[in-house]
This record gives sequence, C-alpha cells and structure tokens, in this order.
Amino acid sequence: MEEDLTVDEVLAKYTEGPADGVFTDGAADPNPGPGGWGAVYVVDGEILDEAQGHDPLTTNNRMELTALIAGYRMVPPGVATTVWTDSKLCVDTITRWAPGWARNGWRRKGGEIANLDLVRKLYRLAQERPEVELRWIRAHAGSRWNEYADALATAYRRATR
Repeated sequence: MEEDLTVDEVLAKYTEGPADGVFTDGAADPNPGPGGWGAVYVVDGEILDEAQGHDPLTTNNRMELTALIAGYRMVPPGVATTVWTDSKLCVDTITRWAPGWARNGWRRKGGEIANLDLVRKLYRLAQERPEVELRWIRAHAGSRWNEYADALATAYRRATR
C-alpha cells in the first residue's frame, strides 16, 4: 500500500534493501489520469543523480517505462549496475518479449504492442548497455530506494494539494 511520503520522509523511515543501482517507479492516479515518474541512482547508499517528471494524462505503464528510460540514461557508459523496477510487466517486456517483437518488425501475434514508442526506446538502451542489468523489486516492501523512487513518482500528487 502506498504511503504517499516525501523523499525526506522515506529517508527517515526506511533503511533496508539494496544500496546500489538505479531505482525507478511510475504512477498514475486514476489510471489513466495524471501521472508521474521518478528515478534515483545510488552507489553505496549515496545519491549520485535523480530525476522526475509528470504528465497530465497518462497511464502507470507509460510512467514506469519513462522512469526506466531516464534511469538507464543516468548510468555512465561502461558502468555495470542494476536498474530496479517494481513493474514485473516492464521487466518481462524488455527481457522476454521485446527480442521477439524486434525480430518480427515490432509486431506481435496478439495485436498491437502497447506503448511501442517507449518500449522501443528502452529496448534499444538495454541492448546498448549489456553491462546494466534490469531487475524486479517488490513494491512497497520497505526497500529504501524503491520507496524513494515512488516518492519522486508521486510528487505530482502532493504538489497539487
């Protein structure tokens, strides 16, 4: 369950989870509706970079993909790290399904590929950066940097209060 914390509140509350990598998250509330994304790059528990954004009308999956694209771009070329997302759909899309879609001219048997513009960008980044591993992390399970990425992604909600 989302707590809608600020990044400062997350840092005060959470200490567990991986201390290295890029952590990303996306949100839309309602879905579709206004949404936001966030990404934070940490090494040994120290923030090296972070970014966030929002869209007035989007979906949570578009925001998850946008966060991942931003996250990949944060990592300097040649640096091996892990990009973490709590979207199993995004991990499966890039690691399992996109290779086949790319071979088939970005078509799939089941019809249209959702968010193809973003899927293609992220897949290209993942292919260009084999030293960067894309992994799933459980959402809202107390992992400090996943919760931090969530706070970045949901900042748009707190800004409109």
